[in-house]
Amino acid sequence: MSLIPSFFGGRRSNIYDPFSLDIFDPFEGFPLSNTPSSFRETSAFANARIDWKETPQAHVFKVDVPGIKKEEVKVEVEEGGVLQISGERSKEQEEKNDQWHRMERSSGKFLRRFRLPENVKMEGIKAAMENGVLTVTVPKVEEKKPEVKAIDISG
Repeated sequence: MSLIPSFFGGRRSNIYDPFSLDIFDPFEGFPLSNTPSSFRETSAFANARIDWKETPQAHVFKVDVPGIKKEEVKVEVEEGGVLQISGERSKEQEEKNDQWHRMERSSGKFLRRFRLPENVKMEGIKAAMENGVLTVTVPKVEEKKPEVKAIDISG
């Protein structure tokens, strides 16, 4: 399996992962100076960072969502076994007399989708938020061990 390093941000992604629905964007990380402000507002937070690991018992997704309340995040499973994690960080209200010196925190909507493997229990999915990290745990179906039957040897 080949891992390809990203040119921007040092993020690595697996281009051969059959479960990932992420779309490669060669311009990710470039300033959005020539785009309309409405596009910047909705795309600035579009790529919430996610880790996905598989344990013997479950698939575990960890999403960095600092500054977002759990009421502002949605975790859904669509038909066909697609896990969808979405939310929105509101832009801070600007007061008329405020003078901003720097504005680096992103705001806007995010949406990430992952095709779940067939060996998961859809009814057992759990999500929890703690310290700006959303953890989604998708339990796996217990594998049936092949039944072995001892045969008596006569004679």
